[in-house]
Amino acid sequence: MKPRMSGTISGRVVWLIVFAVLGMCMIPVAMAVGGLTSGTQLAVRTVAPLVCPEGTSGRPYSYETTMINDNGVRVPATATELHCVDASGETVKKDPVLFAFIWQGVSAGAAVVVMAALAFLLAAPAAVLASRLFRPKSRG
Repeated sequence: MKPRMSGTISGRVVWLIVFAVLGMCMIPVAMAVGGLTSGTQLAVRTVAPLVCPEGTSGRPYSYETTMINDNGVRVPATATELHCVDASGETVKKDPVLFAFIWQGVSAGAAVVVMAALAFLLAAPAAVLASRLFRPKSRG
């Protein structure tokens, strides 16, 4: 194999390794951030065109409810739904779950784009570090 070809392949392998290491950190964080911010105006404005019928707009709707904790005790909680409202103010569709899953997917997709850019920037320094760490020691 030509040296240039092996350098290209090893560069891609280093990029994939850096990408995977960044993904182990960034994807869970992006999913958590997406879950925590799914009821915000930004999330609703972004996801409503995908979920709501034509001619309606999305509005977040929050209400008090209860959930069962790890000990089996009911505790107060706040739930958020996406309500699709027409021009007269009538609620046409209620979406309690799908909009949040789509928003988490959007945040994970944004994390993948950031991961790719960071992996591109960090691949060369990572390759230099790996070559220094794993270089065979010369006997002398």
